[in-house]
Amino acid sequence: MARPRAFDERQVLERAREQFWATGYAGTRMDDIAAATGLGKGSLYGAFGDKGKLFQRVFGDWCTTVVEVAEERLAGGPDAEALARLSAYVHLMAENTAADTGRRGCLMAKGVAELAQHDPAVAGRSAETMTGLLALLRTEISAAQRHGDIDGAADPERLAALLLAVVRGIEAVGKAGLAPETVRTIADTALAALPRPEGRKSV
Repeated sequence: MARPRAFDERQVLERAREQFWATGYAGTRMDDIAAATGLGKGSLYGAFGDKGKLFQRVFGDWCTTVVEVAEERLAGGPDAEALARLSAYVHLMAENTAADTGRRGCLMAKGVAELAQHDPAVAGRSAETMTGLLALLRTEISAAQRHGDIDGAADPERLAALLLAVVRGIEAVGKAGLAPETVRTIADTALAALPRPEGRKSV
């Protein structure tokens, strides 16, 4: 019978995530992970595999969280509140970026930039995440159209893609050094640009 693990797996993964987040995939050694987690390299290999497998686990967990955060804000509900839900989500992403004074950015974006070209697992997981976010945004846009808050003649798929690009782009330009107020203005401008039926005010 296998002995139960004598460590908190979730805590180990969180510490490994912080290390990858701080130094990137290439800049992180298993020795660094061992020091950060307090586990020997043998225990790490036995529990999670090599560095690539450990990063994929951390990366996958992060991607799941990204979608869960969106689901909390874009989980559906009355059509009359759909535009407010969209606005709250976009503003939340802007505020998270504005609060990131250390400019660490999003682990998913960092992982994709570093590994997606050569790692099919990272590329596939990030694409799956983007598809999930796109679907959530599209659903809320369609709901807002049904209620008459967004022009019903507009293509919800294209509008969802636009908002997704804005949300993910906000993180990138914030990490590059744009002032928090500029980041907030980007969110406001994107929402105001959504096509509104005649006589309806912008968000």
